[in-house]
Amino acid sequence: MSPMPLKVDHVTIAGSRLGPLEQAFTDVGLKPEYGGPHSNGITHMALLSFADGSYVELISMLEPEQTSPLWQAHIAGDGGPCAWAVGVAPRDVAVEAARLAALGVPVRGPLYLNRRRPDGVLVEWDLAFLGGGEPGATLPFIIKDRTPREWRVPPSTRVAEAELKGVAMVVLGVENLDRAVDLFRSVYDWPAPQMNEDAGLGARLAHFSGTPVTLAAATQKSGWLAERLARFGESPCAFLLGAEDMDAVARHFPLAGSGSWFGHRVMWFDPASLKGIRLGLVAEE
Repeated sequence: MSPMPLKVDHVTIAGSRLGPLEQAFTDVGLKPEYGGPHSNGITHMALLSFADGSYVELISMLEPEQTSPLWQAHIAGDGGPCAWAVGVAPRDVAVEAARLAALGVPVRGPLYLNRRRPDGVLVEWDLAFLGGGEPGATLPFIIKDRTPREWRVPPSTRVAEAELKGVAMVVLGVENLDRAVDLFRSVYDWPAPQMNEDAGLGARLAHFSGTPVTLAAATQKSGWLAERLARFGESPCAFLLGAEDMDAVARHFPLAGSGSWFGHRVMWFDPASLKGIRLGLVAEE
């Protein structure tokens, strides 16, 4: 069975306390909506969604003394970006999981999960975790709704600014760039990536054109990315939201600096305003 085009379903950002994380996003003009506790009884979340249906999930523990079954290091250490997920509809999770398992990718699932929204609605979905380590650390985890998608991503969570289109790029911190490139090419049958460097991240970048995936490997032993990899291991290190009119977006949000990634203009929120989280915008054609 042929690979499916990757479409970001959502990305996850972790923090030790949900309230301050929600407030930090609200302060920069991205007000999330509380989504309720997960079925594990340990974590809960808030979300903000976009015009293309993708969303950002903010996750933490209900009680600080608890231990999360997922992304514990990122949650306890205010690690920020920790995971990403892609949808598999119209395929079933089991079908896509079987395709990946046949390629030798470790697969956990399909698994059934749910979340009870504050209004009492039970949201249900199936997912599968791919590869080793934490779910969505390098390869995305895959997800498909059992209940209507608008139950999991209510229209009320959508960011009002029309210029923001959705999660356009997932930047994955990796230890070995060549090895990570080979993994994605073998799993998704992609051509060779474009290469670039970003001094601000202290990273060598590999971007697969036409996909949401950019890989980042540290170029400095003591730089920000190298220190993040040493602390949290391979995992997403930054997310970029897509925007059609960057000048209009810059008038709505407090953005710092401007650069170019693979021919596209990139601007960033100040990490100090977002508890150290690297969140930016990329111009979409």
